[in-house]
Amino acid sequence: MEDIKDIREEINKIDKEMVSMFEKRMDLIKKVALYKKENIIPIFDKKREDELINKNLSYINIDEIKPYYVNFIKNVMSVSKKYQESIISGLRVVYSGVEGAYSYIAAKNMYETNNLISSNSFSEAYKSVENGTNDIAILPIENSYAGDVGEVMDLIFSGSLYVNRICDVYITHNLLVNSGVNFNDIDTITSHPQAISQCSDFINKYNFKIIEDVNTAMAAKRLKESGLKNVAVIASSETAKLYGLSILKEQINNSNINTTRFASFSRVMPDYYNIDSANKNFIIVFTVKNEAGALAKCLDIIGAHGFNMRNLRSRPMKSLMWRYFFFCEIEGDMGCESAKDMIRALNVYCDKLKIAGNYINE
Repeated sequence: MEDIKDIREEINKIDKEMVSMFEKRMDLIKKVALYKKENIIPIFDKKREDELINKNLSYINIDEIKPYYVNFIKNVMSVSKKYQESIISGLRVVYSGVEGAYSYIAAKNMYETNNLISSNSFSEAYKSVENGTNDIAILPIENSYAGDVGEVMDLIFSGSLYVNRICDVYITHNLLVNSGVNFNDIDTITSHPQAISQCSDFINKYNFKIIEDVNTAMAAKRLKESGLKNVAVIASSETAKLYGLSILKEQINNSNINTTRFASFSRVMPDYYNIDSANKNFIIVFTVKNEAGALAKCLDIIGAHGFNMRNLRSRPMKSLMWRYFFFCEIEGDMGCESAKDMIRALNVYCDKLKIAGNYINE
């Protein structure tokens, strides 16, 4: 029987080799993280991790240690993800509003970074990424009750950034007041126009005056600072905690199914071509030529190439009266040959056509 010292010496040699291999692996992980940061790709890819585990298991010849190898490789991947997060955490993610706003909540959900930056408006946030001040902008594009966020749709059409992720945030609007305020004291409500629209039934029922603000959290912050007793704000419960306001009434939304879709915008089109997923989507914005049937022909082209439209919306163009651009989300891989053929065919009938982004349903 081998001496325990000799066995441990062999283990020490293997551990030393593993240290060298660990360094090499982490150097490659760093390159992966930098690539993901540049292309705004999520760190976690469950499908790839599962494939890697199953592939590597086939190299293990001793059945009884296979479960231990699964634990081992999962721990290795966990360390790798944490290392990637430490590298990517340098991303500067800008949102519209102040801490506690729904955009802030979306930014926290989408990116694990301490660098969350507040901005005063959708346009300011968007342009700060265009000019390189920030890396990512988190902006709302659609609410399940109130519809499109028109200003952001216009930025998608006219701006240079690309959508790279979509996040749904369930919206629960509450009526917030300063301490000691009763419902009968209130004659005015302030909040973002979207929140006001989403609570219009409640507002109209009591005939409150309306004051619009740039976002829900900013309205709450101003209310706390003012100390006003006749004004209430529509905002989230998180905002109430953050600014020390009381929740007078909960869930005053017109609809109990109230969700806002937030998009992440970056200067780089994300590269999802090599990711095997059935949940790929891409976005195009376009104008059609001023000729009969041009829009119908564009829609036929999309269908003829085997693509399903998740939605199609129109927006008036600011520069031309009675002219519209179209925003279309399409299920599928924008990098495949069918998509490339479709884009070429669409260009025949479009005055302007832009691929505005792609993302994977999370």
